[in-house]
Amino acid sequence: MDLGVRWRMHGDGKSPAPGAVVRPDERLTWPRTVGLGAQHVVAMFGASFVAPVLMGLDPNLAIMMSGVATVIFLLATRGRVPSYLGCSLSFVGVAAVIRADGGSSATVTGAILVVGVVLFLVGLAVQKFGARIIHAAMPPIVTGAVVMLIGFNLAPVTATTYWPQDQWTALLVMLFTGLAVVCLRGFWSRIAIFLGLVFGYLISWIFDLTLGKIHSADASGKITDHWRLDLSGVSKADWIGLPTFHGPSFQWSAILVALPVVIALVAENAGHVKAVGEMTGDSLDDKLGTAISADGVASVLSTAVGGPPNTTYSENIGVMAATRVYSTAAYWAAACFALLFGVCPKFGAVVAAIPGGVLGGITVILYGMIGLLGAQIWLHGKVDLRNPLNLVPAAAGIIIGVGNVTMKFTDTFSLSGIALGTLVVITGYHALRAFAPAHLKTQQPLLDEGTSSYDKSADGSSDRPADGSGKP
Repeated sequence: MDLGVRWRMHGDGKSPAPGAVVRPDERLTWPRTVGLGAQHVVAMFGASFVAPVLMGLDPNLAIMMSGVATVIFLLATRGRVPSYLGCSLSFVGVAAVIRADGGSSATVTGAILVVGVVLFLVGLAVQKFGARIIHAAMPPIVTGAVVMLIGFNLAPVTATTYWPQDQWTALLVMLFTGLAVVCLRGFWSRIAIFLGLVFGYLISWIFDLTLGKIHSADASGKITDHWRLDLSGVSKADWIGLPTFHGPSFQWSAILVALPVVIALVAENAGHVKAVGEMTGDSLDDKLGTAISADGVASVLSTAVGGPPNTTYSENIGVMAATRVYSTAAYWAAACFALLFGVCPKFGAVVAAIPGGVLGGITVILYGMIGLLGAQIWLHGKVDLRNPLNLVPAAAGIIIGVGNVTMKFTDTFSLSGIALGTLVVITGYHALRAFAPAHLKTQQPLLDEGTSSYDKSADGSSDRPADGSGKP
């Protein structure tokens, strides 16, 4: 059985020729491959250790399980889809909602474990029936709206939890990170979040030295005089040790809050697989379902031991685009680095010491970017918001999600925020579509142009008409 763990040397193994690429089944010399693996680790650091901190989970365990998840993904796709799996930011809002309702870390990971199971089943369905089933149930208007409300639902977390801890540090970090994203080029722009965190550490340290303690809310929300950067836990942490494990706990209310994120993860995986296919020049249509299922399995395994969920990372796709090296050997090296970081408690202590003001500046941009990915889905899908069939369910669902509107059904069961907003978008769109006049329903095909290639038949022909009308 070919597991995709054999690579032939590309050229002399030193560097690709002008215009050439290092394909997934090729590699450079091992020292260069290991160096590229380290670069991939740095690229994923910014989001992959911020996410577990924001979710209240162990960053050491998150990094370790990202390495395990990457190995599972590479084996499942037989080394044809070079990707790194890191902690998914899509669940940050879900974790905040669950904790606000009194849920523990076990409740958070239990709810997300169920999402991983559902994602695995969706992947199996895509393998059997093709991507058309995704787009029939979740056309771009639905997917975009759900991603948007997930991101914007996080705004109160920044406004009430992180920003008030140190508003001036937050402002400076926000400005620096924004400049890094816009002004830097290539690889450096891909690690802008990581650079923003480093900048925030330095600014907090300088402010502590020059201005002394700050009188503001601490991480618990209590107004006290405290240091912005407290590294006392770093000196006490061991260099070598296992991260903290815990089992999941299952509550229906938490599960219902988390389930809508499946939509975002499916859209994310489809986009990443297509992007990698376009860069490598290989058709990866047959691996879409496998990739989604592998993501689900990796998330189930991670959350079963107390870690966060995982998903493919666009940051690492950007590194491949910049280096033109698509070798999966580099991702194996990256996974090994992640496993080593996972057993270093001192590293976790450094991550846990991120000042609240720094997180405030980072999350202002990060949460907004998550939400605006929904708008990007609309643009790629050519969604016309002048069409009331698109406008009405999206408008209602987004306001419900962002405003955290609550619908109480019984004394013990209610839906709110992300869960209720997603339900309104999906059921509202399909219900309105059933009653809408014909001219509103024929405006857009169910398969958007960006992903229709996944439904090409084996002989290379497409199920979609040549005129692109979407009509049979």
